[in-house]
Amino acid sequence: MITLEQCLARDRADELASLRQQFDLPEGTLYLDGNSLGALPKDAPARAQDVIRREWGADLINSWNRNDWWALPTRLGDRLAPLIGAGAGEAIVTDTTSLNLFKVVANAVDIQRRAHPERKIILAERDAFPTDLYVIQGLIGLLDRGYTLRLIDRPEDLDAAVTGQTAVVVLSHVNYRTGYLYDMRAVDELVHARGALAVWDLCHSIGAVPIDLKGADADFAIGCTYKYLNGGPGAPAMLWAHPRHRADFRQPLSGWWGHARPFDMAVDYVPDPGIRSFLCGTQPIVSMSLVACGVDIFLQTGMEKIRRKSLALTDLFIELVEQECAGQGLALETPLDHAHRGSHVSFRHPQGYAVVQALIARGVIGDYREPEVMRFGITPLYLRFVDVWEAVQHLKAVLARREWERDEFRERGLVT
Repeated sequence: MITLEQCLARDRADELASLRQQFDLPEGTLYLDGNSLGALPKDAPARAQDVIRREWGADLINSWNRNDWWALPTRLGDRLAPLIGAGAGEAIVTDTTSLNLFKVVANAVDIQRRAHPERKIILAERDAFPTDLYVIQGLIGLLDRGYTLRLIDRPEDLDAAVTGQTAVVVLSHVNYRTGYLYDMRAVDELVHARGALAVWDLCHSIGAVPIDLKGADADFAIGCTYKYLNGGPGAPAMLWAHPRHRADFRQPLSGWWGHARPFDMAVDYVPDPGIRSFLCGTQPIVSMSLVACGVDIFLQTGMEKIRRKSLALTDLFIELVEQECAGQGLALETPLDHAHRGSHVSFRHPQGYAVVQALIARGVIGDYREPEVMRFGITPLYLRFVDVWEAVQHLKAVLARREWERDEFRERGLVT
């Protein structure tokens, strides 16, 4: 039997415990939704005020040079590069994950179209986060006739699905619904052996699991900064491209920020020779400036330490639910195998939406995804073992007392 005292003892021995003090966490709230929106770093409000009052208010337009706003996307890319196994000048922070996905998939298709015009299939998962599929569908609508989107239903279907007709494979490193984690290196080896290119969606893995894009020989990757990286709601996303593709950088959203000499005000577009070519228009400086507040906390530790605590916390969550909530209609969706588990735990329940609403009313914040999936984000920088214990006790009470039957918990909000 797992006990409260054991959880408290594990917190006392936690090597990451001090990092929790760098987040502004509401009193009386157990926050298990950092896989959807990260918590507020305590340094972020002061940073926002400095950008607004001093850089914008006092320095005005001079800040493009005086405070180096112009280089902010690449500075941030270099700052988070250690978290994804990237080098300087390989990553950039800009736009949204959806826009960045469009850029890199279009670039990958263009590389393949010039080298292997017979390859017309873009391969993805049916269970990908929907925006990935929508973006690919939109891109295909702009391409020459013959390109198709092919979907796999299970990770084990990937081997048979990558053929001589496959141009690009787009996969989520960690599945948003189940928490399934792909072996990036093995997948990249498979994809490249079949002559295709690999694009990774890191939205549910960056800041949650160790990533080595260069070591895995990936081609392109995108990911968000507002989940585990705690960059703030709607914070700009990241984009990475392998240096070997630098000569082939031809992203379709060719705006002035990606120009090699933007202030020449030339009529014709000449792309920057580096990662800046993936920029498009003027950047959202205020929100972008907050990204470093979260990333800097990660740089005080290491992803291997974060991963160890993540696995310990997810193990605890799964084991406690089995111990405390047996017979309550819960079905685990997340892999038990550490090699294939991200940093959130998902359970199915026929009344999953209402159960999550009842938990939120108790101060335990998770979220819900169709169909019937309750997600609980495990964020090692600020989540304690005792938090997991208390969250499961609330879940046990909601289920045992059938609190989810109350009318107010069944009424659907626009955002779930």
